[in-house]
Amino acid sequence: MAQNITVIGTGYVGLVSGVGLADFGNTVTGVDIDASKIERLSRGEEVIYEHGLRDYLHRNIESGRLRFSTDIRGSVAGSDIVFIAVGTPESEDGSADLSYIGSAIRDIAASLSGFTVVVTKSTVPVGTNRWIGDEIRAQAPDADFAVVSNPEFLREGKAVQDFFHPDRLVIGYEEGTEQGKKARELMEDVYRALYLIETPIVWCSLETAELIKYASNAFLATKITFINQMANLAEACGADIHAVAKTMGMDGRISPKFLHPGPGYGGSCFPKDTKAVVSTGNRFGVQMSLIEEVIRANERQKELTADKLKTMLGDPAGKTVAVLGLAFKAETDDVRDSPAITMVGMLRSWGAAVQAHDPEAMENFSKLFSEGVTYFESEFEALKDADALVVLTEWNAYRNLDLKKAHSLMKGRVILDARNALDPDEARQLGFTYRGVGR
Repeated sequence: MAQNITVIGTGYVGLVSGVGLADFGNTVTGVDIDASKIERLSRGEEVIYEHGLRDYLHRNIESGRLRFSTDIRGSVAGSDIVFIAVGTPESEDGSADLSYIGSAIRDIAASLSGFTVVVTKSTVPVGTNRWIGDEIRAQAPDADFAVVSNPEFLREGKAVQDFFHPDRLVIGYEEGTEQGKKARELMEDVYRALYLIETPIVWCSLETAELIKYASNAFLATKITFINQMANLAEACGADIHAVAKTMGMDGRISPKFLHPGPGYGGSCFPKDTKAVVSTGNRFGVQMSLIEEVIRANERQKELTADKLKTMLGDPAGKTVAVLGLAFKAETDDVRDSPAITMVGMLRSWGAAVQAHDPEAMENFSKLFSEGVTYFESEFEALKDADALVVLTEWNAYRNLDLKKAHSLMKGRVILDARNALDPDEARQLGFTYRGVGR
């Protein structure tokens, strides 16, 4: 049976989840305090770039299953299930800032009508869902509700695909209680489409679900950091990191995923989630020294990439560098903690001029660097008269970059390929000084 659902928050997770839940046949209202965003979404305009999202957005708006509103409390009052998908940004001490969660709880507690399942989609520290339940009970003692933890595992750039074809679905709930039993039944209804394709579903406690999310992201961040350090070693000793990584990935215990060297991870999840794991460990008196080193090593990797370019250029002052790729990864416009921020910041501090291009992320990046960086609509415009080229994001357009044309446009002959996207042999044959990562 289709459910009436409210999704609080229309950011990356909230929008993709809301569109997906509507496509499953549920009636969904996406709510947000940002009136301009709601107006744009109601017109069918994307507020984030995500491959495939536009079609699903339009289809579900036109069907009447999906609408958007700023009336959070009115929407909650008419819902069977309320998903919390607000941001949990990093606080100054590295812990997760739960102020947006707290605001959502106040609106929910003031609006509950009949039995309602409150589902936390946001990434939150262990213990948060227990706290949510306590807060709602304190503010609405007579409310009939259950709290569920349903963490997301959406990869930016492939989020739509991941929502409809997930590796697994994690649902934490209070087993053994009447509310928990009803919550499980409703969640089974919501995700019935995934049952039909036999998606593995993990039913567990609230705390287990919360920790699964953090453990997964911390491990992937560790894997990226590991292969980056191996790449640095391979480069120093003359080995080929691609052969190393490929052979490692043949071992079923390791797998080939996330064994791609680069300038360091970024984005909305890994940087803040690794810090939140360390903060949670401190709260429980458990040392998380491995994750602490992952955080430090990742920041060093970004700086090492910039230092490598500086060595290739000599004195960067007065020189022009074409930076291709500003998003933290391809197929997204997200620039949060992108390696490009470190690269551009260090180039500017050294007195170099920056000519930048990215297929989707230039608008977001320009909010961080409005001066000292010139943005171009094509990669070849950015290359004109540049002393050096650095590739920071693995967009397909850069993988097929016409190096002969680049050679004719550029003034200098330096290429730093921080994603190993280009053909090093062709680059060297054309007279470029080429360096990749770990080869």
